[in-house]
Amino acid sequence: MTEQMRQAMKERHTVRQFDGTPLTDEEKSTLQTRVDELNRTYDLAIALIESEKSPLSFLGKTLMSGKEVHSYFVLAGEDRTDIDEQLGYAGSDLCLYAQANGLNTWWMAGTFNRGYVKGLVQSKKIVSIIAVGHGKNQGVPHKSKTKEQVSSYEGEAPEWFNKGIEAALLAPTAINKQNFNITGKGNKVTLTYKSGPMSGIDKGIIKHHFELGAGKENFEWS
Repeated sequence: MTEQMRQAMKERHTVRQFDGTPLTDEEKSTLQTRVDELNRTYDLAIALIESEKSPLSFLGKTLMSGKEVHSYFVLAGEDRTDIDEQLGYAGSDLCLYAQANGLNTWWMAGTFNRGYVKGLVQSKKIVSIIAVGHGKNQGVPHKSKTKEQVSSYEGEAPEWFNKGIEAALLAPTAINKQNFNITGKGNKVTLTYKSGPMSGIDKGIIKHHFELGAGKENFEWS
């Protein structure tokens, strides 16, 4: 599945136009299995919900053109120091997993009705929702910074580091700012992210992408 997820990184883009077709029972089962695995592994409370009433805010409804989508991942868990980062990491996994299974996603951190969604999952902290469904298109690549703008390596960078940076640059970040910096020395890698309301989530997303690109067996986070 790793190679499919790596391919999904290249193919997955934000999709805001869905065809209104509901998820099939098989698609729901496939996604729910992944949600359950992530919840067990990282002690989270992510939920796959279907809602006839839109959980989007007025802005979210405005941005979503075409037919409404009714399936969403709710990124939720017990409030703790690292919860934003862990949910960002898991959310990235779900986006790529959905893409690898022929579905499309739209990550929404500030364009949903938080009160309504909280009533659906009864979790202490909800950081974001991700629409998942059948897109009318595959979206378009986001504008990206260069490798030199977001990274440095002490000495000659090994291939795994360069592949990790390429993967990190494919990751979705808040308002596409890519406010991260990754440095490497030997097999030690450090990720820093400019402080902001979405920085924890973005940090988790970047870590997930970098690990997929570089291979977790090749380095250690420091």
